[in-house]
Amino acid sequence: MLKTNRFTRRLLRVFGVIVLLFVLLAIYLVWVSDIKPPKIANTNASQLQRTQHDSSFYTLNNNWFRKSNSGLYEMYVEGKPFDRGAINGKLSKELIQSQEDYFAEQLDKMIPSSFYQHFLKYFIGWFNRKLPDNITEEYKEEIYGVSLSASDKYDYIGSNYSRLLNYHAAHDIGHALQNMALVGCTSFGTWGAMSQDSTMIIGRNFDFYVNDDFAKNKIVLFCNPAQGHKFMSVTWGGFIGVVSGMNDKGLTVTINADKSEIPTSSATPVSLVAREILQYAENIDQAIAIAKKRKMFVSESFLIGSAEDKKAVIIEKTPDTLAVYDPQQNYIMCANHFQSDALKNSEANKVQLKENASPYRYERLTQLMQQNGQNTVAKTIAILRDHEGLNNTNIGLGNERAMNQFIAHHSIVFEPEKLKVWVSTSPWMLGEFVCYDLNKIFALNGLTTDKEIYDSASTIPADSFIQTQQFKNFVQYRHYTQLLSDGKNINVDSMIADNPEYYHAYVLAGDYYYKKEQWQKALGYYQAALTKVVTTKPEEEHIKKQIEACRKKLL
Repeated sequence: MLKTNRFTRRLLRVFGVIVLLFVLLAIYLVWVSDIKPPKIANTNASQLQRTQHDSSFYTLNNNWFRKSNSGLYEMYVEGKPFDRGAINGKLSKELIQSQEDYFAEQLDKMIPSSFYQHFLKYFIGWFNRKLPDNITEEYKEEIYGVSLSASDKYDYIGSNYSRLLNYHAAHDIGHALQNMALVGCTSFGTWGAMSQDSTMIIGRNFDFYVNDDFAKNKIVLFCNPAQGHKFMSVTWGGFIGVVSGMNDKGLTVTINADKSEIPTSSATPVSLVAREILQYAENIDQAIAIAKKRKMFVSESFLIGSAEDKKAVIIEKTPDTLAVYDPQQNYIMCANHFQSDALKNSEANKVQLKENASPYRYERLTQLMQQNGQNTVAKTIAILRDHEGLNNTNIGLGNERAMNQFIAHHSIVFEPEKLKVWVSTSPWMLGEFVCYDLNKIFALNGLTTDKEIYDSASTIPADSFIQTQQFKNFVQYRHYTQLLSDGKNINVDSMIADNPEYYHAYVLAGDYYYKKEQWQKALGYYQAALTKVVTTKPEEEHIKKQIEACRKKLL
């Protein structure tokens, strides 16, 4: 009896220690995930109110926000960091809140369990515990200003400020943990003899996909900061980072993800490094100097175009290395692998070249540029819209090996020496590309009436592909995939008929019947998938594993 009591007491002590450790861990996680906002000396801007002129046109002093007839939102903000952040938030608060709604809806789909959502919250809080230390005071103040207009309904995730700060690292976390599942961009540029008028042209597709709703409300932002250069960028509600942009000195920045190792903690988000370059650099050397100052936790390529230097280079940056790729010719191409002598032979890059869609897409881009001859803005847009494979083969719509993967948040073209930029409109990059002249935009000195500010004479028309049966079938195919994602029953043969050359249609059909334990049908679809152009080596291996699993079930 005595031994039993002693054992029980020991067991209770061990249990008590375990419980205490869990409590301490929980307290620690809550503590590190609670990011304190910066101290602001003057918060008067938080009391300002916007003036509504009609349903989609607002002004606040010199600042304004409107919806263009192109479907794009346009916004101009100026001033000190906190002030312009607070004004940004007040002008675009509906878009900030809806953007977070779209993000949360996708999270609910991916992680329906509230327990795992809370675990993810604290994991990201722990992972990003050093995030504020790696962001400049200027950008923390600006994000804090914006956060004052965020919705309170997500307080269970964190404060408005901590949520918006963490969202700026979402691109990096998704990139690192899923290695290209969200990001697979392409960019290129020409100048000198490769451009028809010899001036620089740079184009890029930003293939960052959360869900269809996330890309609905694109904002063309024109920013006139109290310090640094005026600049434009394409963004979304609540996001002050830069993924594509140009400043008033004709310096452009676009970012392309490269293969990364899984990091152990955060550093400076890529988009805020790009923002700092855009705001404070006016040539390539200054851009490199800024990139060197910042530590990142993922690998990224920054394609930098410079009107002053009359050329473009790629800054290739990993968590521990920075290299510059200068093609030493009058064109440049960038997909999702490194090209510099310092990084092209790294183990991570070798894996990327062997297993990823990047080298195929790069080769296709090479073909298209050779076919096009001397480049123009219209030809650049035609390349960005191209959805075919090598030698113009049909590889199915939506294939990551194509230039146009039909997931792009936006597509953009710059003429740095002319300070002109063309931005895509829906659907994807197939709608019109509207042109903004930065000289004219920054000379407006506020808007008092709701009027179009893009240069209508320079608009590039919508792609005629929108009118084809193939495109209409693809839209229906996307509808089927959404039904599958929602767990609905569909006719998989109808889905395949709408996109018959796309390998993933057959994979989805195989998965559909695999879940229903109809192994023979699943096997047939998986085998058919391997007869098409499969995007990546890991995807091909997954299909082969499913084939083997079906065969075992049929024994």
